[in-house]
Amino acid sequence: MTAPLLLVLGAGPGIGLSVARLFAADGWTTVLACRLATEAEPLAERLREQGFAAQGVGVDLSDPAAVAEVVTGVGERHGRIDVLHFNPSVFRQADPLRLSVPELIEDFTVGAAALLPAVQAARPFLSEGARVLVTGSAAADKPWHQAASLGVQKAAVRNLVTSLDATLAPAGIRAVAVQINGVLGEGAFTRDRVAEALHAAAVRPAEEWTPHVVYDG
Repeated sequence: MTAPLLLVLGAGPGIGLSVARLFAADGWTTVLACRLATEAEPLAERLREQGFAAQGVGVDLSDPAAVAEVVTGVGERHGRIDVLHFNPSVFRQADPLRLSVPELIEDFTVGAAALLPAVQAARPFLSEGARVLVTGSAAADKPWHQAASLGVQKAAVRNLVTSLDATLAPAGIRAVAVQINGVLGEGAFTRDRVAEALHAAAVRPAEEWTPHVVYDG
């Protein structure tokens, strides 16, 4: 048996890396995916320096075919994906009078729609007990008008998680969006505290499952 595998899409030095570190401490192998492999590999190296098994890969989340190719490649190399963590979002400071349709679609594709090809490609490698974990935001309910596309991304991805969870549940696979109701980096919303909330939501027993969890700090 190989170690369980966590794949983080939209990894970064904040929440993505902190979540990976928590799973790695439990004995998991972690794969961190950033836009460029040259960005991902230093993050993986930080985990390897701590004695953990970690890899970095590059993926363009705006390209559904590239997302599917990378996720399939990870699944084939490891023979499994146990938690798929979807962590990206796009911050663009533009209110609804300045935000163009192409810009909205571009941001939505990365921050929400990319979850579809990711889960579709991961499905052959997800077995009973596997989880899809999505980083949500209070912007889903209370968008800041100066970053209108972010609210659209977070509301849409939360909605999509509801459908994914219902679709995957008969196979014993569950999906959850964890809504972070605070400003990252402040008070109870440090990256480590938020990572702990995400990790806890993903490892809950099936009998306690809900597709949405709110972290209020």
